Amino acid sequence: MPVTVQRTGWLTADELLEVSGMQASTYREGDFFLHNDEGAPVIYVTDKTGADLGSVSIVPAKNRDWEDITSVPADGGRWIVAGDIGDNQARRKSIRLYFAEEPKPGRHERYAGFEELRHRLTLTYPDGPRDCESLAYDPVDQQLLLLSKRDKPARLYAVDLETALTQPKAELTFLGTIARLRPPTARDRRHFGGRTDFISQPTGLDISADGSEAVVVTYRSVYRFRRESGESWLSAMQRQPQEVVGPPAPQNEAIAYSTDGTEIYVTTEKQPAPVFQFIFNDEAK
Repeated sequence: MPVTVQRTGWLTADELLEVSGMQASTYREGDFFLHNDEGAPVIYVTDKTGADLGSVSIVPAKNRDWEDITSVPADGGRWIVAGDIGDNQARRKSIRLYFAEEPKPGRHERYAGFEELRHRLTLTYPDGPRDCESLAYDPVDQQLLLLSKRDKPARLYAVDLETALTQPKAELTFLGTIARLRPPTARDRRHFGGRTDFISQPTGLDISADGSEAVVVTYRSVYRFRRESGESWLSAMQRQPQEVVGPPAPQNEAIAYSTDGTEIYVTTEKQPAPVFQFIFNDEAK
């Protein structure tokens, strides 16, 4: 089989009711950072089994609609980036990214306490407000990418890392559209009913640590894109991706590569929340 999919566990932290973002720790391999899409500005930590490894508050910050999380190199280390980028009605005049040092485990190997906010960035779109649930860092082109949700086709935007880390405000650059996410079928409509119009829309994005591949999750599928040396993500995402239908969960919105890029993990909003692992074999590469 070109891909192996298995459930590796269930999220056990009671507070994780609406998981909408996931990012692998670069400090301790196997740990993942998660967050809810509203409420307290808290980063929760788990492993591939869903174990509760603690949580860290980001202060001062506000979680209006956190929809994804990534990490970037900064200040000689690594900072996490929480994306307050959701906008269901496309009414927000601006969105915001929160930057803080990547949390590290403390006493008894658990995460606790808080991380002081290192930077915040207010972003605007060049073409008006957009709903967006997908944020990732591209280490090759050194930029943060945002992929819109409700546009058909989805629209890809970027801000370069230097600007993101040094400026309080910036306007995103529109790169182009991504039309390779398969539209719903009649069978999908029978299965998803009133949610059918949204099942092909991006709810999460991640890029591998070496920048060679990217994954997009929707309510129905996981898509895997690969790019050639020197190629932009806009170009690479014009080619047909590998699609895996599933995993079976209420509302898949969080996706992340493992630290070494060999595994992909997906989890969902609502409880109980399973954790699924995807491994693509060499023939798929």
